[in-house]
Amino acid sequence: MLQWPQIDTVLLDMDGTLLDLHFDNYFWQYHLMRRYAELHEQPFAEVERKLNDMFGRTAGTLDWYSLDFWSRELNVDIVQLKREVEHLIAVHPYAEEFLQRLQGRKRVFLVTNAHRKSLQLKMLRTGLDRFFERMISSHDYQRPKEDPLFWERLQQDLDFDPARTLLVEDHVGILDTARRFGIAHLLAITRPDSKGPVREVDGYPAIEHFGELLPFIE
Repeated sequence: MLQWPQIDTVLLDMDGTLLDLHFDNYFWQYHLMRRYAELHEQPFAEVERKLNDMFGRTAGTLDWYSLDFWSRELNVDIVQLKREVEHLIAVHPYAEEFLQRLQGRKRVFLVTNAHRKSLQLKMLRTGLDRFFERMISSHDYQRPKEDPLFWERLQQDLDFDPARTLLVEDHVGILDTARRFGIAHLLAITRPDSKGPVREVDGYPAIEHFGELLPFIE
């Protein structure tokens, strides 16, 4: 599946790839809406329609991933609301073993669209930050990973060779953008949410969990 001798640098997404997307799905699809309805004394169904419309308009933009943006737009403390359910933050099976196996063998970076405040919360909860040479948020470059300019700035910043780089990602649209930029080794995650089904992924090699890779890392 992967030609490890041809890979020097490993870029890893966070939510849905290393971490269970159930936390984010639960937060954005239920907890935030319930707490917003309580705080603003509005019916849940009305709030659900309103927020889903706002989410649809911002999807794929940097605002969609910005906790500051949503705190302003909704007049709530998004970080505090996330802390109310932070016990749901979980590392995917075998992800930690995979990261441990890469130490001293490859350059390893976390590359996420998550806002820095979300990244901090999740690293405090999981301790995965110890495995990365650096952790990059798309907010550092003011471009989401869906934007080709993000990859240009990332390559300039980290000085990696796209032809010898692996990206592991659960978002197929981002894999498409990375492929157009020239990232040679691309791998999809088929079960980003542990409570959801295994997805079919076309056009990319894919794994359900990192345990499938462990036997091949020498």
